[in-house]
Amino acid sequence: MPVLPAVRQALAAYIEACPHPLPATGPLFVGVRGDRLNDRVARLAMQTLRQLLGLPDTATPHALRHSFATHLLGGGADLRAIQDLLGHASLSTTQRYTDVDAEQLLSVYETAHPRARRGGPRS
Repeated sequence: MPVLPAVRQALAAYIEACPHPLPATGPLFVGVRGDRLNDRVARLAMQTLRQLLGLPDTATPHALRHSFATHLLGGGADLRAIQDLLGHASLSTTQRYTDVDAEQLLSVYETAHPRARRGGPRS
């Protein structure tokens, strides 16, 4: 799977700085004992960062996951690839991210793009 250079660099820096040994295969984010990072640890870290940065309570690890998946999907990523990245066992779980209100998207598009207005000038 292609990875942006900035992501590759960030991952390399993380791997180099990670105080815990990382197995060749397995989870990338691990806890003190080398096991998969506990979701509670991630939530607490996000809560601390949210408070420090003055972010709303809606800025959660789940919101980041959802934004990540939605962004990939909006960029044309394959649903199966997104399924793999999110670690979903079932494709139907991943398909929830496709449940975006088309009318709302159209409204945002029409507001943001001057030539997108219905009945407006076309070039």
